Amino acid sequence: MFSKILIANRGEIACRVAATAHRMGVKSVAVYSEADANAKHVAISDEAVLIGPAPAKESYLCADKIIAVALATGAQAIHPGYGFLSENAAFADACAKAGLVFIGPPASAIRAMGSKSAAKELMEKAKVPLVPGYHGANQDADFLQTQADKIGYPVLLKASAGGGGKGMRIVERSADFKAALASCKREAISSFGDDQVLVEKYLTRPRHIEIQVFADSHGDCVYLFERDCSVQRRHQKVLEEAPAPGMTPARRQAMGEAAVAAAKAVGYVGAGTVEFIANQDGSFYFMEMNTRLQVEHPVTEMITGTDLVEWQLRVASGERLPLRQDQLAINGHAIEARVYAENPEKGFLPSIGTLRHMRTPPAVTFELGGDAELGLPAAIRIDSGVRQGDAISPFYDPMIAKLIVWGKDRDTALARMAQALSEYQIVGLASNIGFLKRLILSKPFATADLDTGLIERNQDELFPDSAPPSIQVLALAAAALLQAEREHAHKHAAADPWADASGWRMNGVLQRQLDFADETGAYPLAVRYRQDGWTIGQGTSNSALRVAAHEGAVLALQLADHALHGTV
Repeated sequence: MFSKILIANRGEIACRVAATAHRMGVKSVAVYSEADANAKHVAISDEAVLIGPAPAKESYLCADKIIAVALATGAQAIHPGYGFLSENAAFADACAKAGLVFIGPPASAIRAMGSKSAAKELMEKAKVPLVPGYHGANQDADFLQTQADKIGYPVLLKASAGGGGKGMRIVERSADFKAALASCKREAISSFGDDQVLVEKYLTRPRHIEIQVFADSHGDCVYLFERDCSVQRRHQKVLEEAPAPGMTPARRQAMGEAAVAAAKAVGYVGAGTVEFIANQDGSFYFMEMNTRLQVEHPVTEMITGTDLVEWQLRVASGERLPLRQDQLAINGHAIEARVYAENPEKGFLPSIGTLRHMRTPPAVTFELGGDAELGLPAAIRIDSGVRQGDAISPFYDPMIAKLIVWGKDRDTALARMAQALSEYQIVGLASNIGFLKRLILSKPFATADLDTGLIERNQDELFPDSAPPSIQVLALAAAALLQAEREHAHKHAAADPWADASGWRMNGVLQRQLDFADETGAYPLAVRYRQDGWTIGQGTSNSALRVAAHEGAVLALQLADHALHGTV
């Protein structure tokens, strides 16, 4: 086993890898940009080295700098995480040339799966099911249109070198084909430097189901079952769960064996994910292979009781896979929600700034937790690369955390996720927490009526018009401010009688106005001081308000005849 590894990444995945390395007694070296000098992954690693300015192309994408740091610090291997250099074959080659172990697949496997067209030709030879389509080198527009006409509309145009939802166009009819092709090629060359496209039959209401595979250098390969990643926004995953709802044992075995065949076809070693597009009738087709650990790997860990990063380190150091296929089994159900600093009401625009307050439900971090003797993972897990007070910068992905829940069945996991989202508080930045909760509670998701168009079809329910804050919300905000003033006054009243904040007046009642505002507008609140609290009101409606109890940010209020509890 390695004694020291370098983690060529940042954020939650760098923290995730460092956590497992620490549990295994392996020292970790972090690299960081100038924007990440105070980042969590820097703080928790054994060593940390600055590699450049904030832009990724000048820091996290600089392979030569990263390799130099690994050699200088005595690291024996480099874990690339996901994103950045994780699927860069040249980087894998450079590591080997420098005498460093790349904790990932061979460069040849990365290259083989890097081109969607070439990968599909390989899969066809390996007898892995493919969506009807054309994946060849002929890029003549007339020829491609002829192929599309043969396949039958609608068809999907995809950049061969693409990913992340870029370079994709749905074409509904032949007359629209050439305009869509030109647009797709422009985006492909701009995003990937390669304008080659492939043409495939577009499946209506498809599900996105992926299989986690793992192979070692001794010729063994297993599948750790499936994840359903159908809930997407603009081809980006929003919720992931394992196992896939409605999956039959026979279909699971067929998909798992097809995924293993795909991995073996390219001489794969390490953690990989084979992605399939599945019809509602149960048929499935190879889409692509991600030659790295996936963002959503925790749901697989939670249902299989494994640590996939530990598996990566063991396999990369030359060990055999920790478990055989017949030793792997599914236990319960897990769901992952990606918590982002973004504004769903404004097209999911990233929210940049400081995370002023963060309160999360009780959870384990970067581990299974739970009861090892009973083989039960923790109910809630949070993998996060940021802390309260940290900044979300414009240079990187605005992910705050991955919220993962486990239950004995899907219904239990759903209820647990809804509750966990209710307890998750973010202040200082916009977040998608409210959107995620609406999504979890929506009828299509709750009843597992899943496909990649779920969000688009349910816009009205998932994106309701913003409502003004209720009097209960305003009462909590007002009470927090007024109580803070009182506490400050009590500290100074003995020395300064003018610091009293009780609102006492010799011949009258103190009245003032508190002005609150959010994205929906301004909300003035009239306040009248009373001996045991206040009277608050909007317009002609007034209610008595008093603080029944408070501890830190947690308030218990009495508003007229109603009890309120909240955290401010």
